[in-house]
Amino acid sequence: MTLAVAMLGVDVGTVRIGIAACGAGVSLAVPVETVPRGEGDLARIATIAQERQARVIFVGDPITLSGDVGPAAVAARQFAADLAIVVPDAEVRMVDERLSTAQSARSLAAAGRDTRQARNVVDQAAATAILQNAVDAESETGRLAGYPLSKSEKKT
Repeated sequence: MTLAVAMLGVDVGTVRIGIAACGAGVSLAVPVETVPRGEGDLARIATIAQERQARVIFVGDPITLSGDVGPAAVAARQFAADLAIVVPDAEVRMVDERLSTAQSARSLAAAGRDTRQARNVVDQAAATAILQNAVDAESETGRLAGYPLSKSEKKT
């Protein structure tokens, strides 16, 4: 698969979910929306994926700096498994997102944004960083970034 398909990047948080997109044939990720976490979040992301004709969705995998799978990574993987059910036309892949939110907050602060008052922007920026890293990796290697959900993580 190449950059010829539309893609989404998803930064799953406990309160908000940042969404970014990259159109087919485009190599630049852009922020799209921040979705409140909770009832209706999967349906909203499915709608965004359908509207943008996304065929690949990269969900950030917040593994620890030492590479361990903690509670946040378990929750993100569960969310990705649920997302794969509601967006069956897209391949859902996990990508390492260590420090994406922290890096996004620092970048916004350096640009003069008050990240405490712009948390929605931080979530979108983190999703954009996740997706841009995946797009860049694909451009360099010719292969999709990240990894698909394991059979045990997928639900049927």
